[in-house]
Amino acid sequence: MASNVSPEQDGLPSIETATSSDPVKQRRAEIARRRSFGIIAHPDAGKTTLTEKILLYSGRIEEAGAVRGRKTQRAARSDWMKMEQERGISVTATCLCFDYDGYRLNLLDTPGHQDFSEDTYRTLNAVDTAVMVVDAVNGIESQTIKLFKICAERKIPIITFVNKMDRPGGDPLRVLTDIENVLGIDAIPVNWPIGTGRDFNGLVDRLANEVIKFSPVLRGAHEVPVERAAMDDAANCPFPPEIMDHVRDEVSLLEGAGVPFQNELFLKGNQTPVFFGSALTNFGVEQFLQGFVRLAPPPSPRMSDQGLIDPTNPNFTGLVFKIQANLDPRHHDRVAFVRVCSGRFERDMEVTISRTGERLRIPRSHQLFAAERETVDEAYPGDVIGIVNPGKLRLGDTICGGKPLQYRGRWEYAPERFVRLRCADTSKRKQFTRGVTQLIEEGAVQLLSDGGTTLHEPTLGAVGELQFDVVQFRLASEYNAQTTVDRLPFQMGRWIETPNFDVDKYTLPSGSRVMYDQTGAPLLLFADDWSMDYFLRRHPDVKLSEHRPEV
Repeated sequence: MASNVSPEQDGLPSIETATSSDPVKQRRAEIARRRSFGIIAHPDAGKTTLTEKILLYSGRIEEAGAVRGRKTQRAARSDWMKMEQERGISVTATCLCFDYDGYRLNLLDTPGHQDFSEDTYRTLNAVDTAVMVVDAVNGIESQTIKLFKICAERKIPIITFVNKMDRPGGDPLRVLTDIENVLGIDAIPVNWPIGTGRDFNGLVDRLANEVIKFSPVLRGAHEVPVERAAMDDAANCPFPPEIMDHVRDEVSLLEGAGVPFQNELFLKGNQTPVFFGSALTNFGVEQFLQGFVRLAPPPSPRMSDQGLIDPTNPNFTGLVFKIQANLDPRHHDRVAFVRVCSGRFERDMEVTISRTGERLRIPRSHQLFAAERETVDEAYPGDVIGIVNPGKLRLGDTICGGKPLQYRGRWEYAPERFVRLRCADTSKRKQFTRGVTQLIEEGAVQLLSDGGTTLHEPTLGAVGELQFDVVQFRLASEYNAQTTVDRLPFQMGRWIETPNFDVDKYTLPSGSRVMYDQTGAPLLLFADDWSMDYFLRRHPDVKLSEHRPEV
């Protein structure tokens, strides 16, 4: 394990130079102190609880909430939508911008439930680092594997937080083995737990060669009193000698059997630094946050149709990775979440939408904190800003201050559930149509047609069943339109990548159907795996895809 990792990476200056009067140095210094990251985890691993505690230690909130099913529990700040608060689940990605120790952090909090994984997949287009939360008892779980594969595909470096070390059954060595065997990357512990379950009350800081003891008296408070001592300082060590003997044996085993941390391998996604702790009790959260801001890379170059674009490029570019309707329900507004990728954003600037070539002036821009907004006059690469979308922006759009270019990314994923949506109250037809249009624009669901379908009774596709519940809930609460759904007998959809596909020339299995998404791309709907396999055996010349090709 390396003794330290500098935040000065890729030649960027340290954050201490961020007050320079030179505009170029100022921009580079601002880039150097940005950290943009998302948190990925299996449901119930503690992702949202960790998010709340990070906000607590940054001073952005004064009291942390937690995701709970009980209505009496204070709602987590990152779960701002009414349905999230009522059900105790995260159903939409949100942005939380805040400062910590001189760094500007843009935390993109994503849903953990697999039914809302589309939102998570899209959001990962906008981050430079992923924080993987692992349950110390359950280890690597199915949704973690799916999200890890997305990060690996996009070469996003991962920092791991092993949560719930205070629960009985947690085994840190087993978790490290799990990460290495299941995910295929080296797990490098930055710290090491002293005790597990009810006996977990301290950490070994391997970088500082210190032991840290947490006070069990104020569990749940913001400031958890700690005692520190050097590993070899027996006189001042807060732990009994027999415990320290065992801890030294474990740390010696790690030193002998482990591989050294290499920053280059971490940035390539071949190693993950691992922190241990308990988000619920605050044990290890501050140590994790301090380590994160120094290990996580600043904004990196991004691939476009014109090659890699460096964040230090003076021309402003931004990527629209999320669109959210009704952040302010009173005005039924639409906000586009934009990741600044290069240059410097200035409020009231005029940009080009690369997809259409249309010019767009941005008089209103906001820094986001869940549903809260503050006017922001400038932003730098790594920042996420919200701009009011007049209906001209789509998911995946690139906006540019200079010569137009298009960033690459994947924005639509194969639906697995299908319904026909109905609104029986004809007096609510206008609200129904407007609501469906905005929810489709967000990417909450996909609109499918057979060539002549209108929004009167739209056919919708989604990755998970709960997405339809969200659509119905939001249509009722935000647009006052009550709806019903008819489930359709399809279990998967696949885009057809074969050019000039003519459905009349192919034999479809019984119960299958060809439809078209909102862009006009053909999509084959199958009743089950057997039907798809049968079709591919009969027509080996047809190429199917689980996601729409990159923009």
